[in-house]
Amino acid sequence: MELNEKLKALRQERGMTQEQVAAKLYVSRTAVSKWETGGGSPNLDSLQALARLFEVSVDELR
Repeated sequence: MELNEKLKALRQERGMTQEQVAAKLYVSRTAVSKWETGGGSPNLDSLQALARLFEVSVDELR
């Protein structure tokens, strides 16, 4: 499973919207959408924040 697929699955499992994830990470909803569609990748800080938010390791996201 690719990073974008993992992010979308984790978000949906937790019943969160892209807007909610974006607000918690202090990024735009568009950024979250791009990450989930494979149009871009989160930088290291955002990747670490996503791992904390979803309570997984950074390695699990990769």
